[in-house]
Parts: sequence; C-alpha cells; structure tokens
Amino acid sequence: MKVAHAPAAHRFVALLPEGEAVLVYQMKSKSVMDVLSTHVPEAARGRGIGGALVEAALIHARTHNLRVIPSCWYVETWVEQHPEYRELMAE
Repeated sequence: MKVAHAPAAHRFVALLPEGEAVLVYQMKSKSVMDVLSTHVPEAARGRGIGGALVEAALIHARTHNLRVIPSCWYVETWVEQHPEYRELMAE
C-alpha cells in the first residue's frame, strides 16, 4: 500500500480495493498543521492503514519543521502509542 500526499487538497490518500483511505488536514499557519480527520473504509479497517496515513503525515510534518495539532481523535491516540512523534505536537 502506498500513501500519497495531495498538498493542494490538504490530504494524504491510500487507494485500496475497498475504497479510498484519507487523512485530511488544514494549515493553521506556515508552521502548524491541524489534522482534522482520518477515514478508512470499514472493510479495510484493522490492517494498519489509518496508522500508515498518520505516520506519513507526521513524517511530512517532521521533514518540513511543522508542529501538529491532533484534532482527530485517532491521531491523538496513535501518537500516544508512538512517543517518537510526540515532540511534533503543538497542543
């Protein structure tokens, strides 16, 4: 599975046989990315796809020196389980 970044649409996307998995974000400023939501088609859940979307977004944030607001509950939960990304959190 490949996660693609669609910066013009403010999304990270994974195309799956079950449909499109998406992480949606908004830039609050030039240095702060607010992750608003993640969605994985129901038939594809439980396979780590949501985590792959979150990790792709956080790697992007780290690479571009961005802070992240985890407005999406899934992102907040995922980061709690992956402390190596906590320093990116803005709140």
